[in-house]
Amino acid sequence: MPRGALPLSCSWPIWERGQKFDLGCILNCAVIDLIEPAETGALGVHHAGLWECDLKTENLTWSGGVYDIFGLERGVAITRDQAVRHYRADSREKLGRLRAHAIKHKRGFTLDVEIDAAAVRERRWMRVIAAPVLEGDRVVRLQGLKLII
Repeated sequence: MPRGALPLSCSWPIWERGQKFDLGCILNCAVIDLIEPAETGALGVHHAGLWECDLKTENLTWSGGVYDIFGLERGVAITRDQAVRHYRADSREKLGRLRAHAIKHKRGFTLDVEIDAAAVRERRWMRVIAAPVLEGDRVVRLQGLKLII
């Protein structure tokens, strides 16, 4: 994170989703994932990626860019519990609170967090942008974008 910058944390109503991010316009991960990085964790191109979390199973679906951000091997099945272990304690707590609020109140959120990237063994800052996916009136998934900041 740039020196002197404050971490971002905010919650926003689901109807603002289009104003906060348009996954198809911000990043076309289908195209970017065709370009393999030189090695796991190489971030020259893969500094962002799409993600989704099934709330029933807690299973994650990540584009290649998210694996790169976390320094993990692409394509390996990962659960939310496994991924959250990479978050620094303070970031993990903030993410948990904001995530619960987002699910309960059907709101999106943006949060800057600090993680420990596995393959490159370094701390890095990542912006998490998330929005709930509804089936009827029930939140069934969260999906969004993760960016190195």
